[in-house]
Amino acid sequence: MSSLLRSLLAALFCAAFLQGYAQLTPDFYSESCSNVTNIISDILVDAFGSDIRIGASFIRLHFHDCFVNGCDGSLLLDNSDTIVSEKDAPPNKDSVRGFDVVDRMKAALESACPGVVSCADILTIASERSVFLSGGPEWAVPLGRRDGTQSGGLDIVMPAFFDTLDVLKRKFIDVGLNDNTDLVALSGAHTFGRAQCLTFIQRLYDFNGTGESDLTLDPTFARSLRRLCPMPLDGNTTVLSILTNLDLNTTDSFDNRYFTNLQSNQGLLQSDQELFSTPGADTVEIVNNFASNQTAFFESFVESMIRMGNLRPLTGNEGEIRLNCRVVNIPAPSIAISSSSNDAYLASSI
Repeated sequence: MSSLLRSLLAALFCAAFLQGYAQLTPDFYSESCSNVTNIISDILVDAFGSDIRIGASFIRLHFHDCFVNGCDGSLLLDNSDTIVSEKDAPPNKDSVRGFDVVDRMKAALESACPGVVSCADILTIASERSVFLSGGPEWAVPLGRRDGTQSGGLDIVMPAFFDTLDVLKRKFIDVGLNDNTDLVALSGAHTFGRAQCLTFIQRLYDFNGTGESDLTLDPTFARSLRRLCPMPLDGNTTVLSILTNLDLNTTDSFDNRYFTNLQSNQGLLQSDQELFSTPGADTVEIVNNFASNQTAFFESFVESMIRMGNLRPLTGNEGEIRLNCRVVNIPAPSIAISSSSNDAYLASSI
């Protein structure tokens, strides 16, 4: 065996060994791109100036990314000859947003630190900054994720606005999160942001085929929602895209009002109110705790966000660092080893 080949094999072994023990760490970019958080934060602050919804949108992007294939930036991929984009899947189509701001963040990072910061880490950092800039907690974000090269496609499973508590619990367990504190804490992100009439109109007019409103919906709140979202008539579905605030009280602030809303039967989405109104649910005690103790909510939210961010991350030599978050990188030419000499030469991939 040639010395060059032995060296290459040794390098591959070391890379595989390190990859197996790779860990996410807050100081991952301390030397390679020490200003990463400031760069992302500055662009986010600018985006907040023209779009106050962007903070909640980034939380949703990160959540929807991590629930499919782990936190690998797959949600950011556009359609191509080889990619069926998750953006067009039913849970995401015409609802996930903020991709233009991600593009700005990636362009700025490529200018400052070319080929270093992953799109998956951009989503993670931007989510933490979004919470903090909206009045919520801040935390040291574990970093070092790499970007996936495959998409989950159209057939993806996400928690849905019409899910019962049992279904929500199963979906959280299936991805590796726990079905009580993680579920309740992460649902608390609905303390800011907007929702389309489409996501709750079934609670207003014909809940579960009863011809009546959802009984777990406060009657006064239900009447105000019916004024906002009248029954679609004659095939006119434009009403379904009308937006309303998830929290009518502190609309754009990250706080614990989401939980006091649930106690008042003013959770906008069925999946939200299920946490409090499902008979015998073990989530009720957690809702009550978070409603009375914002610090407890903040602490649990941070722990759950870190846990979610650790779902099946690609690290080490897995995946890639995308140069453009919308497309996978063009493969580089492969290296072939000559059997008759110690020289390596470049050969085009077949």
